[in-house]
Amino acid sequence: MPPSDTATLLIHCPDRPGLVHDVTGFISSHQGNIIDLQQHIDPAQDTFFMRLEWSLEKFTLEKEEIAARLQPMARRHEMQLRLHFSSQRKRVALFVTKENHCLYDLLARHEAGDLPIDIPLIVANHETLRPAAERFGIPFHHFPITKENKLAQEAAQIALLKQERIDTVVLARYMQIISPAMIEAFPHQILNIHHSFLPAFVGAKPYHQAHARGVKIIGATSHYVTADLDEGPIIHQDVMRVSHEDSVQDLVRLGRDLEKTVLAKALWWHVRDQVLVYQNKTVVFE
Repeated sequence: MPPSDTATLLIHCPDRPGLVHDVTGFISSHQGNIIDLQQHIDPAQDTFFMRLEWSLEKFTLEKEEIAARLQPMARRHEMQLRLHFSSQRKRVALFVTKENHCLYDLLARHEAGDLPIDIPLIVANHETLRPAAERFGIPFHHFPITKENKLAQEAAQIALLKQERIDTVVLARYMQIISPAMIEAFPHQILNIHHSFLPAFVGAKPYHQAHARGVKIIGATSHYVTADLDEGPIIHQDVMRVSHEDSVQDLVRLGRDLEKTVLAKALWWHVRDQVLVYQNKTVVFE
C-alpha cells in the first residue's frame, strides 16, 4: 500500500446527534489519521452531509474490509455511503463532436499532471477531432450517429466503456442527447458543460441570440446528466460581465474560456470525490 494512499468517505443521512462522533470514532478505533473533515446540515431537509478523508498508512483494516465494517453504523443511522481510495484513479472517457476547446483543455491538464485521472479513450460522432487524440496518444473511437442507428451505436458505446472499465464520462461539447440506457449505466457519472443562457436562448447560435438581446452577463454550467435534458444536478457555474462593445465573436471566445474552466473545475471536484448528489442538487466540499 503506497504511504500516500487515503480513503474518502461521503455520507448523507437524517440529521441526529452523535453522527460525527460515531464516524470519527470508527476511523480512530482502527488507527486512522483524519486528514480532512467537512460537514453540512440542510435544515429544510433535516439532512446531514459529510466528507471525510483519512490516511491508510497505519490503518488496521484492509481496504477490502472497510465497506463491510461500516455497514452496522450505516444501518443504525440510515446512512448512504460512498467510499473511494486515492490510489484508484478514475478512468474517464471523453465524448466529443467537432468543437475542440474543452477537449484540448482537459488533455493539456491531464498531460501536465493537473488532473489525477486516466483517459483510456475518446469517443466521437465525427472524425474531426481524431488528430487531437492522436497527438496525445489516446485511442479514438468513431461512432457515426443517425436517427436510425442511434440506439445501436449507444449500446456499442456502453459495451466499449464497460470493457475499458470506465467510471466517468465527460461530454466535452458532445452534441448528442444521451439516451436513458447510457444514463442508467452511469448514474451521476456523466458530466456535461454548456452555456448558462438556458432556458432563455435555446437551440442553435445562443451567443448570437444573446448579442441581439444585449446581454450583460454570460456564463457556463457543468452538471450531471439525467433524463431531464440539461436539468441534472449542477456541479459548478461561473459568469463573466460583457458589454455592448463585445461582438458575437467576443462572446463566443469568452464563453469558450468559461466552458473550459468550469468543466475542468467540475471534473476536478468529481474525481477527488468532493461532490455529493442529493435529490437533484449537489453538495460540493471545496
